[in-house]
Amino acid sequence: MASVEAVADVRYADAAGLAAALAEADALFVWDFLSRAVEPAFAAAGRLRWMHIASTGVDNVLFDAMRDSDVVLTNSSGVFDSSIAEYVLGCVLAFAKDFRTTLQAQAEKRWYHRETERIAGKRAVVVGTGPIGRAIARLLAAAGLEVSGAGRTARADDPDFGVVHDVSGTPWGRFDYVVAVAPLTDSTAGMFNAATFAAMKPTARFINVGRGGLVVTDDLISALRNGIVAGAALDVFETEPLPPDNPLWDMSNVLVSPHMSGDFIGWLPALAELFVDNFHKWQAGRPLRNVVDKHLGYVPSGARMG
Repeated sequence: MASVEAVADVRYADAAGLAAALAEADALFVWDFLSRAVEPAFAAAGRLRWMHIASTGVDNVLFDAMRDSDVVLTNSSGVFDSSIAEYVLGCVLAFAKDFRTTLQAQAEKRWYHRETERIAGKRAVVVGTGPIGRAIARLLAAAGLEVSGAGRTARADDPDFGVVHDVSGTPWGRFDYVVAVAPLTDSTAGMFNAATFAAMKPTARFINVGRGGLVVTDDLISALRNGIVAGAALDVFETEPLPPDNPLWDMSNVLVSPHMSGDFIGWLPALAELFVDNFHKWQAGRPLRNVVDKHLGYVPSGARMG
């Protein structure tokens, strides 16, 4: 931040002091992307022109007043693409090669020989066709999976997915792996529910690296308990941290991670560097990177780089 501090009056604030800091602020960098402190403080932002958030998801700062304002919103798209894709591939391999049982047997010093699954030729659908979804699609395809996409608009000639299904018409029963990476919007909230899980293969594995609110958690728990789907790898949840009494913790067919799929060594400096680069663009009146369409809730294709 040194280059920003050299040319701007930078004030650092926690949630309690945010309203006071916003009173004279032209720009806001939301570093704590899990915080919901911006909405109650937003009325104090009399001259705010630009807000940047240190995450790809923007649902925590897209409240009505922000959406309806003239404040430009940018996000940190691009920082996490490769690391989240690697996490998803790791989950696919963990399920197929049954690493959980291997680790348990090792802890017990038990020689437990068995057969495991191949991933080559398996089918995966990636729900969310933005940059992270595309990185996932490319890596899974390189590992031998047949990958399709699901998004707002169906098409048959996508360069990364080949076929992209309209979400409402996605043939869930075709896929061995269903990967959720869609942004959380009014149209995607709760999209993975009892009906969606019932339409999947009983051998399917569900992987969520998008937002917890995409999933009706009780419906997923029921589907896992009753063999409607075979397993789940979950990095995001409706309530975070995941409460200790949540049944997902104790399910042998579930992998739980604490919202860390994109957090590689060096991710925090990378987030700060992206903001600093955007700040200097903003100061010079140049196009910003990652301008969010506040009504769609994400960065449209082609708007990622300014």
